[in-house]
Amino acid sequence: MTGVTSYEVRVSVNGEETVLAVDVRTLLTDFIRVNLGLTGTHVACEHGVCGACTVLVDDQPVRACLMLAVQVDGCRLETVESLGTADSLSLSQESLRARHGLQCGFCTPGILMTVEGALRSGSSAEDTLNDGLSGHLCRCTGYQNIRAAIEAYYAEVSRG
Repeated sequence: MTGVTSYEVRVSVNGEETVLAVDVRTLLTDFIRVNLGLTGTHVACEHGVCGACTVLVDDQPVRACLMLAVQVDGCRLETVESLGTADSLSLSQESLRARHGLQCGFCTPGILMTVEGALRSGSSAEDTLNDGLSGHLCRCTGYQNIRAAIEAYYAEVSRG
């Protein structure tokens, strides 16, 4: 079997231009976690069902487990690491922390990135709560505190 087995991916990752050669079959989750060393993006179901691997590609939330790394060539890729740090949480992260919207935290990065993408697209808090969260599975919280945190985040952002 002959053909191309590696590809040079040029992508802006969390605001930094990156060029890496990857196997053409490399999943975006593996590219992010292994090649880039950004482990905030979690891998769970590997079928696009749970939402744990959600990242932003050109401001759109996508399931990284369903994409190949070569598909982000020329794009802007944002992971949860783009939002804040342990010393300086983003407003969305602080809202989840303050309202106990996480327990084990495994689903949290994907939820944060979905909310960020929804906010950028102009989605209302109600749409984000009903549609955006419908693509995320959380086995720990029961969603009440996550929903409260998202509502508070939207309210804070609207205040400016």
